[in-house]
Amino acid sequence: MNRVVALAVAVVGTLAATMASAQTKWQMPTPYPPTNFHTVNIRQFVDEIKAATNGGLDIAVHAAGSLLPLPQILRNVQTGDVQIGEILLSALENEDAIFGADAVPFLVTGYEAAERLYRAQKPLLERRLNQRGVRLLYAVAWPPQGFYAAKPLATLADVKGLNFRSYGPGAARFGEIVGANVSTIQAAELSQALATGRINAMITSSVTGNDSRVWESPVRWYYELDAWVPKNAVIVNERAFQALAEPARGAVLKAAAAAETRGWQASREASAKGLEGLRQNGVRVEKPSAALATEFRALGARLAADWEGRAGAEGQALLAPFKQ
Repeated sequence: MNRVVALAVAVVGTLAATMASAQTKWQMPTPYPPTNFHTVNIRQFVDEIKAATNGGLDIAVHAAGSLLPLPQILRNVQTGDVQIGEILLSALENEDAIFGADAVPFLVTGYEAAERLYRAQKPLLERRLNQRGVRLLYAVAWPPQGFYAAKPLATLADVKGLNFRSYGPGAARFGEIVGANVSTIQAAELSQALATGRINAMITSSVTGNDSRVWESPVRWYYELDAWVPKNAVIVNERAFQALAEPARGAVLKAAAAAETRGWQASREASAKGLEGLRQNGVRVEKPSAALATEFRALGARLAADWEGRAGAEGQALLAPFKQ
């Protein structure tokens, strides 16, 4: 009997060792702080995968640019140095204009239109990422983008000379046209840049203003422009994905679909909470005057025409239904 027990213990030990050795661990860099709704959504995404695979696929999330800064994430997923990551699509616009379709000014200004744009843009994104050996798992919108400034704005001329933060090519072009001093600053460095006065103006969401505690800087005005609705995407190295067993691949895709649906709803909720957080902390949340809104839209039309010229026929076809 003792020999039987000993054999059973040995078999169980061997199975446990085999299961442990079969565990796959992935590293996932993300650009935004742990409390950001994108990061919260990602943590639920990876938890669902771990549960569905009984711990067989364990994804370590490295938030706030702690593993890689945003500009390096796509390249490192592409090479397989990390297996999965989160990117801001419009930050890739200089590589291919199609990535920046959701940052064309005033093309779409609300969630419903933004979702329609995503459905139209998605096959184009998938093809471009697939060519790099990368799979698009899901994408989630940011809240509509508004304008922060350290002083009230009567006209666009008031932006001239301000230290303007850019997070992508579209925002940078805006700042350059209006005569601002443009610096590209990633989310992880934004609080410090605000505190030191390196920037005192930016186009971004109410959520980012809260993440960076903008009210601790001189930037105390926020204009609800609803200028565009950019998206983050979660991507995976295709070789790493295909190396998973079929049930694990299915678990990843199922969790991704759930994260996309959940994330868009979370964005809507975060938008409202973000505006209220700004107000509660002394930031003046205002609609732009009619004159200022007209100037913004005229500048937006100029930037949209520039984007269409760079995107060519494919980009023009993508935008056409949204311009009617």
